[in-house]
Amino acid sequence: GDLDKVVNLLLSLSGRLARVETALGSLGPHAPAEHKLALREKQRLLVAQLEDAKELKEHVGRREEAVGAMVARYLPADHLQDYQHFVKMKSALIAEQRELEEKIKLGQEQLRCLRESL
Repeated sequence: GDLDKVVNLLLSLSGRLARVETALGSLGPHAPAEHKLALREKQRLLVAQLEDAKELKEHVGRREEAVGAMVARYLPADHLQDYQHFVKMKSALIAEQRELEEKIKLGQEQLRCLRESL
């Protein structure tokens, strides 16, 4: 459960940071200084939060290793391999699911814009 939460947190913060950086990059030279300053402050906060989330993921990883070592004492080798595969795939599948959700959201937004332009 913690792994799910941390991976989702990392993906969320990364996505938010990417959007802020895109917004910063798209600001023209005549953009209000207050707007630029606000975006830079948001970027700074998101970078700090992302670093904290990475540390949290490392902590969860160490705990996962400790649990894995304990589980290894009680499971037969084939079940242990299944368990290890499950844990590795879980993060990858969460990331993939989040990416697909973002693509669906983007597609729906583009479709809405197309309908409005007609």
